[in-house]
Amino acid sequence: MLEGLHYQNAYVCDDLEAAIDLFRGRGLRKEPIIIPVEQDVRTADGPRHQKGRICFIWIDNLQYELIEMETDEVGLYRNCLSNGGPLRFHHVCYRIDDWADFRARVDQQEFPVAMERDLGGDALKFLYLDARNVFGHYLEYTWMPDAMWEQIKAM
Repeated sequence: MLEGLHYQNAYVCDDLEAAIDLFRGRGLRKEPIIIPVEQDVRTADGPRHQKGRICFIWIDNLQYELIEMETDEVGLYRNCLSNGGPLRFHHVCYRIDDWADFRARVDQQEFPVAMERDLGGDALKFLYLDARNVFGHYLEYTWMPDAMWEQIKAM
């Protein structure tokens, strides 16, 4: 299942400020905003809690998401293997136009849902498919209203 607009590559790090520093002089044009994240997500094993900080860096038409986790009850970020460097590649993210159509097909494909968040209505929706056995990483899919998309692109 590879579809939608690929707009993001995401990395796990242990020190968010040090990770941001790695982008200085490499295309970073605006000082990024660090966003605290605390959320409950659905998993096959029931609801789980996550807490951490993220940062979005746009370089041309690609967003880099940097993720520093404090609490990861899902284990989704904790299981990201070290490559010996400060950034560990974790997933790519695709924007989906029609969430209902996409979501109806998720259970028909081969990759299990690792976690999902859907608050209904016009709230951001996302899920991670565990595609590590084929691609070596997770696949994230998001849906958001156009106004939210424009805000994210302006970050």
